[in-house]
Amino acid sequence: MTDNKDKNRIAVAIGDFDGMHLAHKTVVTGAENVIIYCVHNRFSLLQKSIFEKRYPNAVFADFEEIRNLSGEEFIEEILINKFGAQMVLCGFNFKFGRNASWSAMDMRCYLENKNIWVRILEAQEFENLPISSTRIRNAVSDGRIRSANEMLGYNYTFEGEVIKGDQRGRTIGFPTINQHFPDGLVVPKFGVYESLTTVNGATYKSFTNIGIRPTWQVEDTLCETHIFDFSGDLYGKTVAVELIDYLRPEKTFKDVNELKEQLNYDKSSIV
Repeated sequence: MTDNKDKNRIAVAIGDFDGMHLAHKTVVTGAENVIIYCVHNRFSLLQKSIFEKRYPNAVFADFEEIRNLSGEEFIEEILINKFGAQMVLCGFNFKFGRNASWSAMDMRCYLENKNIWVRILEAQEFENLPISSTRIRNAVSDGRIRSANEMLGYNYTFEGEVIKGDQRGRTIGFPTINQHFPDGLVVPKFGVYESLTTVNGATYKSFTNIGIRPTWQVEDTLCETHIFDFSGDLYGKTVAVELIDYLRPEKTFKDVNELKEQLNYDKSSIV
């Protein structure tokens, strides 16, 4: 096997790729110009809209079309006929075919006879345990956002349209942008987070409250972000927010002054 020869092969990386965490990245960087074939398309850790921007070479499977294919049919119809794969990249625990009956090793054995090389990537570890989407989802749900970010290899990020709020924040010197939390993503532990917010290509420090605002109560999970050193009308625009660290849980305030005092403290803990 020579590096130059492998670089020129048509390479297909296959897997779930929910969130494209560090273990996934070792798969998709195993060759140049790799086609990323996303099998399940659940995207509970990274929105599909962001995924598509970061990985324009991704192809999203119609799971209903492939779920009943046998292992051999999947290889022949998808990997060979659809993509013309000359190299296949996958994780050690990748399963495919009807009832997940074929393993990565089964695929390697089958494709070796066709002179198609299969590279199987071993587990990547964090704190002495394999990185997995399940571990990251649990960390996000528990508010352990720093650990989640380390396993992802980037900051947990979501984006959404800025909607009209009740505009209470601006009356106390803390104007916020309001966003509905995206459907499908694992919901972070309710509370206030240190965050980074990107507006028109520029990134600002911020803090973000995710939850139901117990002082005033909202029905759906709401994201409220106060952006430092920014002023402008963002209604109707799509804004991306990255969560950096969990600062505190949501709490009920007895009055506006107590709320303002807490927000000043939150901001000072970030700056």
